[in-house]
Amino acid sequence: MTKFRTEITKGDEIRYVSHLDYASLMERAIRRAKLPVAYSEGFNPHMKISFASALAVGVTSAAEYMDVELKESVEENVFCDRLRQALPQGVKLLRAKMFEGKQKAMMAIVDLAEYNVKIPLIGDQTAICEAMQAYNLAQAVTYIRRTPKSCKEVEIKQYMQEAVQAAFVNEMIVFTMKTKITPAGSVKPGEILQVFKTQFSMPILEDEALIHRTGLYAGGQTPIDLV
Repeated sequence: MTKFRTEITKGDEIRYVSHLDYASLMERAIRRAKLPVAYSEGFNPHMKISFASALAVGVTSAAEYMDVELKESVEENVFCDRLRQALPQGVKLLRAKMFEGKQKAMMAIVDLAEYNVKIPLIGDQTAICEAMQAYNLAQAVTYIRRTPKSCKEVEIKQYMQEAVQAAFVNEMIVFTMKTKITPAGSVKPGEILQVFKTQFSMPILEDEALIHRTGLYAGGQTPIDLV
């Protein structure tokens, strides 16, 4: 079996597409590309593709990763050409790399995500910097994660790789965040923004944030560079 690991994007055009719909979108593109994709066996066969880490709805990305298993050999340039022509608006194939044999599932090895978060500047820059500094200096910060079925207390500083950084560009605040991805879980940029506002009195409109994932890493390398 030939396998390809691809580096792809999720752009503004499909910002509000869920991860499941994004996966279905990629399956349709692979079929349109007429690639000899492999399927699982059994009563409900499914296409043998897998992803590194699911994105929240509303988040775009410059660094998504997908493995595709083929039942026949295809040259790398042929694979890339066919898939690029079949991809919809909002998805670009940045690069692909062929590999053989078994590799650990990307979901099991990815351990770090990097984000840029842009928010309109509505408050005083000093107040924003002071709130961010207070957050960065805090040893522990607890966030209540609520879902339709549960309410869970999460200590989010354990999932931060380093201090949050901020810059002010053209009436926008641009935050840089690096979050750890662990077997116990992670933290979303949107949750960090809520903490900024509710616990550290940062003057922001978190609902207007544009969250963009700029990188995914496993042991300091991107998933595609590991194969």
